[in-house]
Amino acid sequence: MSSTGAPMPPPPDDSPVGLQSFAVLLRRMNGEFNRIAHEFADAQGLHLTDVQALIAILDAGTDGSGEPLTPGRLRRQLNLTSGAVTACLDRLENAGHVRRVRATDDRRVVHLHYEEAAKGVARDYFRPLARGTDAARSRFTPEELGVVARFLAEMNRELSLLNR
Repeated sequence: MSSTGAPMPPPPDDSPVGLQSFAVLLRRMNGEFNRIAHEFADAQGLHLTDVQALIAILDAGTDGSGEPLTPGRLRRQLNLTSGAVTACLDRLENAGHVRRVRATDDRRVVHLHYEEAAKGVARDYFRPLARGTDAARSRFTPEELGVVARFLAEMNRELSLLNR
């Protein structure tokens, strides 16, 4: 937005901040995240979908709701069948990564919790990624990081609206 509040015209596609350049950078970052997720899945004897489920369970409630994820919400978030979610949760529970807990106020509702010991395993595995993220962040001012965070939040919002 400009200082007048009007949207600014987009930069040309071939500029370093143009749409094409952003698309390339986002694809590369997504590819690296996928490679790391595959390696973690292999190291833990999991499927990539299991890792996606773990991320969803870990991030549940960070939207301000404070609510743990349920199998139904996980199914919708990952776009899986109920049978696929059950198989995924069975694998994760058997491997000690998650625990299913019935809600005290309504026993029909099941909440999914990431086990603390498994969080520690993930924390140890992803520590180099955290260090790399921190190193990259250190090369930006707080104001620049604010813009980056705003861009990422807006990208996530836009992505969540696709195919819904």
